[in-house]
Amino acid sequence: MTTPSLIYRLAARAAFSILDVQRFQLRTVGLEHVPTTGGVVLAVNHTSYWDFFAAGRGPYEQLGRPPRILAKESLFRVPVFGSMMRSAEHVPVTRGAGRDAFEVAVERLEAGELILVLPEQTISPTLDLLPFKTGAVRMAARARVPVIPCAVWGIHRFHTVDRRLRWSWRLPVEVHYGPPLAFDPDVDAAEGTGRLRTAVQEVLDDAIAAYPEAPPEGAWWMPARLGGGAPPSFEVPDF
Repeated sequence: MTTPSLIYRLAARAAFSILDVQRFQLRTVGLEHVPTTGGVVLAVNHTSYWDFFAAGRGPYEQLGRPPRILAKESLFRVPVFGSMMRSAEHVPVTRGAGRDAFEVAVERLEAGELILVLPEQTISPTLDLLPFKTGAVRMAARARVPVIPCAVWGIHRFHTVDRRLRWSWRLPVEVHYGPPLAFDPDVDAAEGTGRLRTAVQEVLDDAIAAYPEAPPEGAWWMPARLGGGAPPSFEVPDF
């Protein structure tokens, strides 16, 4: 397990400070499922630009495990921010050509790193899970490491796609980790990914049920299936 660089520590502190100054009520459930040593894939749902920080904070601060994030390559081209991402040793993913990122992630897993993956690859405007890509299962199977399903709920109210960043005093945020999943090297990637998506759905349902603030009828931050005002469907891009 590698020690995070100074840039990593500074960037993490800056991001967490933005949440802390607003006194976000971040509640973590099931962190004991995350191994304290060895390679592990953390598979997280994607409703916000801040899912990385909410899901990665527990392992980083409480377990001493700095997540290495698989993130879209365009983020690494943003002035200043992109340089920080590279200095922190996160992994850029080029949509449609992710083989290099996959190999780097496998190497990191074999070296005992924690790799954070967003299997949907894009923020879900519906707030329900989109179809999952198979990369999380394939890299875990190849490196023979577990996958931890994780769901973040509430932080999308702060900053999500097609909405301006909204200062949110004492915003409740649920972060739930589920039991580890193991995948044999010869696993069928589609079948394994179906298992993973089901596991993430289960912890997401738990996180929504545990959310301490009842939404008003038609609230934009709730999925349509639960009476919310989020779009009921979304055409997934063909990456």
